[in-house]
Formats: sequence, structure tokens, C-alpha cells
Amino acid sequence: MHLSDLSIRNAKASGRPLKLFDGDGLYLLVKPNGARLWRFKYRVAGREKLLSFGSYRDVPLKTARELREEARKLLAAGGDPGVQRKVELTIQGDTFEAVAREWLEMQSKANDARTYIKKKGRFEVFAFPYLGKTPINHIKAPDLLAVLRKIEVRGKHETAHRVRAECAAVFRFAISTGRLERDPSLSLRGALAPVVVTNRPAITDPARIGELMRAIDGYRGHLPTEAALKLLPLTFVRPGELRLSQWPEFDLKASEWRIPAARMKMREQHIVPLSTQAVVLLRELEPLTGSGKYVFPSIRADDRAISDNTLNAALRRLGFTSDEMVSHGFRSMASTCLNEKGWHPDLIELQLAHAERNEVRSAYNRAQRLAERRTMMQAWADYLDSLKNEYQW
Repeated sequence: MHLSDLSIRNAKASGRPLKLFDGDGLYLLVKPNGARLWRFKYRVAGREKLLSFGSYRDVPLKTARELREEARKLLAAGGDPGVQRKVELTIQGDTFEAVAREWLEMQSKANDARTYIKKKGRFEVFAFPYLGKTPINHIKAPDLLAVLRKIEVRGKHETAHRVRAECAAVFRFAISTGRLERDPSLSLRGALAPVVVTNRPAITDPARIGELMRAIDGYRGHLPTEAALKLLPLTFVRPGELRLSQWPEFDLKASEWRIPAARMKMREQHIVPLSTQAVVLLRELEPLTGSGKYVFPSIRADDRAISDNTLNAALRRLGFTSDEMVSHGFRSMASTCLNEKGWHPDLIELQLAHAERNEVRSAYNRAQRLAERRTMMQAWADYLDSLKNEYQW
């Protein structure tokens, strides 16, 4: 009995895979997880072989039957459909998904787990369903643009730019390995809607900073959270860099915190000079968490750091709304105030660990300006104390 679309949609496998035969070697394999996959069974020189025609979702019944007839004609002429398929794939080149997964495997060694998972997820959600099976040397700029437009329609403009950049990296990898001659993403520069950058809420008025610092000083709760909340304005690092910090990164005698490159946005080790106030905080916390992995462990498990939202939740508990102040806002707070106080912009940018486009200048700055940054960080901590005590510089 031949298959029909209705019988295919109604078919369910329970416990073990189910085979639904259409005749002349073609059947549909229905898996317990709901997958419906076309298979063509044939013999060459008395040996049974199997060829995949794809999934029912991508290959309708009519197309599967056409593929079966093509394969049977090739068999009648003395050929082998499986061998023919391999030859065609060799001529076409590797698929986009195959090359992208090679590139992702390299990224897994260079990136931290969180970054790698995000990159992999973007490919699997936004790129592979549309480009994955296409030979990478067949992909043109309009093909990639169509994928990116689908992302933009959903309002995910920043994601569209990230996917374009990550696809471009895959194309460059394919060029370097001899599987592609030109990066099709190059033609898409300016084709996507720009990302509108919105500044994160931050308190920058000195009187309000004083209120904030007094509130933080009075925070009572999970002690590691309390310490992290007090240390964040003193260091103004990214919240993720703080919450995932580990004790070996700190040299309290030298008053220095060296954040590993793997955790930094720019993938360069970052040195944070510690003020005397920061060192006191860390020395008070060390007896409590110093024997564990993380400086700021979760209240639920010592082998996990406090969560992404812990510090923002603490600010909400102190009465500061998400429109007033967020944990990332301490960076804007420090940048605004230090610039207003006349500190050199280069020192501030270095301490914020922003990208330096000029590599020579970047190397010089990092090597030569640490002493000046130490002075600035101590002055910043003293300024926060003065505001907390209702005094001004």
C-alpha cells in the first residue's frame, strides 16, 4: 500500500522506530522523537545499501518519489546512487553547517563556555535551518541577506549584526582552508539597519551617588553579595567579570587584580589596581570564601558564582529602580565623574578596558600607565567615601 500525506502525518512511533513503506525501496523512518526521515533501500552486486533523501519536513512525498525514480534509473544503467551522491557532494564542496561546526570547534578552545554556547546557539537557531545544507561555495550575498532579514523582522537588530559577523568569520575560515574564494558577507556592509545603542541607567549626580553609596553600605543580606555590591563601584569592572572572579586572580599584597583574557570582552588580560578600601573588603571576605573556587559564591552552591541578576536584584531591594541604576551603570558613573574631575581620558578608557584601535598605542598605554591608574583608582575610592559622608572633593 502506497503512502499518503495523511498517513504520514498520523504515523507515530512508540518505543522503537517505525518504517512506513511506499514501494520500490522507498520508506519513511518515523522515530520515537517525531522525526520523519526518507530512506531508499537498494542492492548493488547483491549487497544491500541505504540512501537518505532527507526529512519529510524538507522533502515532501512527491519529491521523495521523484528521487527514488532517479536512483532506480541510475541503478538500471549500472550506477550506484550512494557513490553518485558522494561525488556530487565532493564537487559541490562542504556544506555551510559542516564548515561552521569546524569553526565553532576552534572557538570552543578560544572562548569561555558561555560565549561559545551563545555563538553555537545563534548558528543553530538563525543560520543552520536556512543555510546549513547549502554548499558553502554556493552561498551568495542575497542568500545571507535573506537570513538576516528574518532576524531583523523579529526586532533583533543586534543579533542580526552578530550573525552576519559570525557567518563572515566562517567564510574567512573556509577561504583559509581552500573551500571558498570570496566572502559573500562583504557585499552586505551597510545593508542592515544600524543598532541603536542605549546607555544603561546610571546615577551620575554627586548627591545621588552619595545616597547610593550610603544605601550600599547599609545593605544586609548574603555576605558575598554584600561584598560584591560594595566592590563593584570601587572597581567599575563589568558585572560578569566581578561575579565570576576567583581568588588566584588577586594579589592583595600588591593591591592588584588580574582578570584573565578569557573572561574579558576584548580577550586581553586586564589589570585592576585595588584601592585600600577594595583590599580591606577582600581581606574581610577571604576567610569566608577563600577556600572555594569563586570569590562571590552563590547562596545555593559554593561551586557556582552568584547569578547574573544578583546585583541588580540587590539594587532593587535598596529601592533603586531599573530606570535609575543597574549593575553595569557603575561603569558609566565612574566614567562620567572621572572625566568631569579632569582625569585623562586615556586612563579612564584603559581602566574601563575599552578597545584601543591603535595597537602600538594600546601596548604602550598598558605597559606605561599602570602607576597613573593606581593613583586614579585610589582617588576614585576616596571620592566615593567623601560622597558617602556628604563631603565633596
